[in-house]
Amino acid sequence: MNERKGKACQCSMPKENGEKEVKKAAGEDSGRASDKMGTMPMNPLLLSMALPMMVSMLVQALYNIVDSVFVSMINEEALTAVSLAFPIQSLMIAVGAGTGVGINAVLSRSLGEKEQENADKAAKNGIFLAVLSYLLFLIVGLAIAKPFYLSQTDDPEIVSYGISYLTIVCVLSIGMFFQMTFEKLLQSTGRTMYTMFTQGTGAILNIIFDPIMIFGLFGFPEMGVAGAAAATVFGQIVAAILAIFFNVKINKDINISFRGFRPDGKMIAAIYKVGVPSIIMQAIGSVMTYGMNLILIQFTSTATAVFGVYYKVQSFVFMPVFGLNNGMVPIIAYNYGAGNQKRVRQVVKLSVTYAVVIMLIGLLVFQTIPDKLLGLFNASENMLVIGDRALRTISLSFLFAGFCIVIGSLFQALGNGVYSLCVSVARQLVVLLPAAFLLSLTGKVENVWWAFPIAEIMSLCMTLFFYRRIDRKIIRKIGQKPEYD
Repeated sequence: MNERKGKACQCSMPKENGEKEVKKAAGEDSGRASDKMGTMPMNPLLLSMALPMMVSMLVQALYNIVDSVFVSMINEEALTAVSLAFPIQSLMIAVGAGTGVGINAVLSRSLGEKEQENADKAAKNGIFLAVLSYLLFLIVGLAIAKPFYLSQTDDPEIVSYGISYLTIVCVLSIGMFFQMTFEKLLQSTGRTMYTMFTQGTGAILNIIFDPIMIFGLFGFPEMGVAGAAAATVFGQIVAAILAIFFNVKINKDINISFRGFRPDGKMIAAIYKVGVPSIIMQAIGSVMTYGMNLILIQFTSTATAVFGVYYKVQSFVFMPVFGLNNGMVPIIAYNYGAGNQKRVRQVVKLSVTYAVVIMLIGLLVFQTIPDKLLGLFNASENMLVIGDRALRTISLSFLFAGFCIVIGSLFQALGNGVYSLCVSVARQLVVLLPAAFLLSLTGKVENVWWAFPIAEIMSLCMTLFFYRRIDRKIIRKIGQKPEYD
């Protein structure tokens, strides 16, 4: 439609100006990196957007695993303490990543609609929200760490390890929130290669400083579990500084000057319209993890450690899919704003295909070498027995998870994150936790793990239902009646 309009203008203006108009309409003459999302062939575009983030997220998955590998060298109680901290860490990630999803969707859609002022507002208000998020978790770290651990266990060694770890992670979380936010600004404008550098640098620094700070190498004091937390926040802070630098020096698609800045209530509402369902959806994961820890620790603390190890190892499978999603979301949002239905469908189809392949590879690994995966964490005989059943059973849910994750991100990119929220609430709170509790009544911990594939089947059914609904109400109408909410 835009190309035809540009060609029609050539009849009443000089040829040179007419050609400029065609190029401008096609996004070829704007000089903005984000315009490739509307013109570049889809498979190369998706790969160019997603691969850098997939690589950087794989590195992040690696440092999450390395973190726990070194902690497991202290003792199993230290590993359990770090595992029990996961719900709060997951909640922090939920707030940072969920807000980032909202920023990403609003900013990319604004660029697709050529609304520069809205794009700049989304960026600046998103940074403001990152500051508020940090202040919230600063309070959590100072006030909640001890009662949080005591609500799960009365083992004094686990509680002591956990309080020191969680306090550091929360009080110094400014790096995590700024890293996530400024990386989303780069992703929203198509500069995903730079996020690979920021995430990769933070992860590598964490890996390097983990053993140094935990065991006191090269003149550093021996900090134990606290050293693992210190290495984590150090890597996040450095990555945040890099992300800020890249935005200020390289990202010319947005202006993030704060001179005369005032929070914009309407823009914050637009960000959270997409972001809050994502935050709640991921926060529900924190509630689920907390509930599972309470169920599992009734059997043995080793079962809780196994559950923590599973989440570390499965990140090697899920992180590439999340990286794929991060590359997909701005493409969908941009082409939704530009009214290009064909490109929206193309990127969804490609993303689902890649995600399913990744999850099938993960399933194969978990089914064939669970003992090798557990062996990375200095697993005892008891941990190997419990963990073998756990990894084999839970990984059956991978069969459906790839499709559900991609389509859930599609809902968010189109401004219907409430669909993803409904699926997540049903899967984790309505099905998974109650199923795990009921299965625990059998007195066999190996039965509890079946709650995961049961919940994922339900998630698939709901996702298919909502996809048909959103396809009928929104996707089929893209390009007919462009709207901006």
